[in-house]
Amino acid sequence: MNKFFKSVIENKWWQEFFILAFSFILFTLNDWILIKSWRGIWSGCAYFLMLYGHAQLNRFFLLPILFKKHKVLLYIMLSTLLVAAFSVIMYEVTTLWIYKNCFLYKSSEQKSYVFQAATLVATLICILSVLLILKFYRDRKNLDQEKLLYNQAQLNSLREQLNPHFLFNTFNTLYGISLQYPERTPELIMHVSQLMRYQLESNERQCVALEDELSFISSYIELEKERVGYRCNISFNSEIDNANAYKIPPMLLICFIENAFKHGTCTIEKCFVDVDVTVTDGKLEMIVRNSLPEKKTEIVSTKIGIKNTTERLKLQYGSNYSLDIEETDIYSVNLQLQLKRYEPAR
Repeated sequence: MNKFFKSVIENKWWQEFFILAFSFILFTLNDWILIKSWRGIWSGCAYFLMLYGHAQLNRFFLLPILFKKHKVLLYIMLSTLLVAAFSVIMYEVTTLWIYKNCFLYKSSEQKSYVFQAATLVATLICILSVLLILKFYRDRKNLDQEKLLYNQAQLNSLREQLNPHFLFNTFNTLYGISLQYPERTPELIMHVSQLMRYQLESNERQCVALEDELSFISSYIELEKERVGYRCNISFNSEIDNANAYKIPPMLLICFIENAFKHGTCTIEKCFVDVDVTVTDGKLEMIVRNSLPEKKTEIVSTKIGIKNTTERLKLQYGSNYSLDIEETDIYSVNLQLQLKRYEPAR
């Protein structure tokens, strides 16, 4: 049934049929019991078609003056003239033909120009109001669809930029480890390849299980421990009420963690990186803190990570997230967002 109503609303010809049937029933239902011959039926149909024809003339020829040219006074004047002209025509037709063959109308008040004008206006309002509601629905749906497509295009663009960004940082990490522990390079390359595999596989999906994303983050942090763990206190804690119950856009959180390692470990001084992720009743809170070196050194950076991730958050969560970034004696990121329930594909 829902599919039927959806097809009626979205299909142009179904709409025309629905409007014709609706207005026909509305303006004739109470009087059909008075019709006693086929001739009366045709007379009643002819009367309604004149009403319907007037509404369609206004719709196709006058309404564009209001919507496209935005000339309100001109539209009102022309609509009034059209009603007056049709009132005269319908008065003559009903008096000379329809009232003689059809018992739809009995009172003397109905045999007047004012009655015909009022009937024309009532029919016009009835038909145009339904048309405008359907038009508003279609325009709104098209606007939402265009916005969705635009947002998806933006998301794809941001992800295409973030993937090389992550690859660049990961290979920098691998390079740093290979200089200090060359014997471990083959094992670490295999470890990096697993990270790359997840990145490629998740790139085709809008969302992944939170458990998979956290496992990816954990693997990345383990890789960083191999590089700077001897001089940097690194901690990663996660407390999830049900990791399999939620989903999250892939590679959404990693940028903040990458940034902490990039800027928090760029010194030979003792440093730290703390990552805490908690999820309670679907609300995720991630706190990333890292030390800041006393003497800042120049760091090669593409400067797109945090910016693009923030744009992704805006596009995918709208106002349903908060992001606080503070830089004092340490650098801290506090991200909170409401996760959606995860339903694995069957």
